[in-house]
Amino acid sequence: MKKILLILSLVFVAQTGFSQTESAFEDGEWFKFRMSYSNWLKAGNATLAVHDEVLNGKPVYHVVGKGWTTGMIKWFFKVKDRYETYFDKETILPYKFIRNIDEGGHTKDLEIDFDQKNHKAHINDKKHNKKIVVDTKPNIQDMVSTFYYLRNHLDTENLKVGSEVKIDMFFDEENYGFKLQYLGEETIETDFGDVEALKFRPYVMAGRVFKEEESLTLWVSKDKNKLPLRIKADLAVGSLRADLDAFRGLKHPFNVVVKN
Repeated sequence: MKKILLILSLVFVAQTGFSQTESAFEDGEWFKFRMSYSNWLKAGNATLAVHDEVLNGKPVYHVVGKGWTTGMIKWFFKVKDRYETYFDKETILPYKFIRNIDEGGHTKDLEIDFDQKNHKAHINDKKHNKKIVVDTKPNIQDMVSTFYYLRNHLDTENLKVGSEVKIDMFFDEENYGFKLQYLGEETIETDFGDVEALKFRPYVMAGRVFKEEESLTLWVSKDKNKLPLRIKADLAVGSLRADLDAFRGLKHPFNVVVKN
């Protein structure tokens, strides 16, 4: 689930060229992804859901992301992940981030409160009963809120093939910087029909998990929703693929190519 959320966040990365003024999402939006290993073995599912809530007297969106293994894989590597973010409805800046995971016995239970005014992250590591405060970059995003923030701001009309964009993100106890390259447009086959998509390649660290820096490829719908359609990752061993399997509560029409 961590890899899926991180990749989704990277899809909409941009520091300049923000143009979309109408929100890409609203309360009630829900996605489900189907994950497979090496193109044939069912690996698991992941969901993302948006809810209206109030946090400390402020109207916020509360997004809950869940991931879990299924089929044969869960018998030798069980995953049960939960990610949550609470972000301001107007600025899309996060106030709180929660990461509660169990990945093959590797567990974490973190709660992070962001002080956007003073650029601080107050981290409560519940597993180790430890609390620390870390300096953050201005207008910091967490790994889930980034996905929603940039869906509303990426200027997809003026992207140029080969252009690179960057973003700063806070994850666990650190600030992270990422680079993403735009590869162009492509019409891909999905469970819902042929869909016009934007294609991206984020650069990752080669080594233990990913085969090389250019191991990831991802596609998002070329419409106002900016739906994440597909993710492919070449791993150090095998490959991982995630496909959009179901959705509801979209704010805008989902465009499917009509064949003659």
